[in-house]
Amino acid sequence: MQERQLEYLVALDRERHFGRAAQACHVTQPTLSAGIRALELGLGVPLVRRGPRYAGLTPEGERVLRWARRIVADHRDLQDDVARMRGEGVGTLRIGAIPTTLPMIARLTSPLLQRHPDVRVEVRSATAGEIASGLDAFELDAGVSYLDGDAADGLRAWPLYEERYLLVCPTARVPGWDDAVGRGDAAARGGVRWADLDGLRLCLLTRDMQNRRILDQALAGAGAAPDVALETSSLTALLGHLRLGWASVVAHPWLDLLAVPSGFAVLPIEAPAVTSPVGLLARDRDPQTPMVAALTAIAGEVELPAWSASARS
Repeated sequence: MQERQLEYLVALDRERHFGRAAQACHVTQPTLSAGIRALELGLGVPLVRRGPRYAGLTPEGERVLRWARRIVADHRDLQDDVARMRGEGVGTLRIGAIPTTLPMIARLTSPLLQRHPDVRVEVRSATAGEIASGLDAFELDAGVSYLDGDAADGLRAWPLYEERYLLVCPTARVPGWDDAVGRGDAAARGGVRWADLDGLRLCLLTRDMQNRRILDQALAGAGAAPDVALETSSLTALLGHLRLGWASVVAHPWLDLLAVPSGFAVLPIEAPAVTSPVGLLARDRDPQTPMVAALTAIAGEVELPAWSASARS
């Protein structure tokens, strides 16, 4: 069994096509096919369901794939570590981040790049489920996502902050409020209830995102059914609609890192207060790769602004 043959198996599972897998590995398709057959002969079990087209892996192939991913990732990490000892470049650190964390991700990556200028970082926008799958498949080195209780098997978590939720809305459309909100009058700065959002026309993130599931649960618990007329997987698209007069429910602290259009009220949604922990995730291993270890150290130093209603008046 050769490490290169394991790379072929990992690529085939990722690409779901022999030709594309061969391209990804920079070999011909016959070379890739022969390498996987040699791996099957060496292990003594069939790994690939063969037919006119790629039909997936056998149960044995799925089990071998998990080992292959780990071995290939460990080999890459070993090469990066040795390259660093030689004073050479150390490759790319791949970070998956849920969309609501993207505006603050620089609080992690900027200090990392300042302390380690030879590192390259790739930040990918992904759902919480895609991040968990990417870490499990060794396609990501770290993730920034929601922390739901204990970390999943094989993962370790470093808490970053508690996400809370704010209504961003043109002052004329704030439920139960008048233009005093826009002037920041003391009586108008308290907040709104989840129930106040009933019937309010909103743009929100799409339902496949955990942020949206959190909001839907909070709204349903309050008996509120807003008119969600527009859904998007992009924070940029959401903010673009806000600037044209739409209302939305957004998360602190990322809102504090972005400009809010004038003439808008930004109000905490209370009664009940809803918070969701967000943190850094990485595979639980010893030793950690040097760059993941450096990133987790920075995670312990991150300080994000606390919500201040007066700052938004």
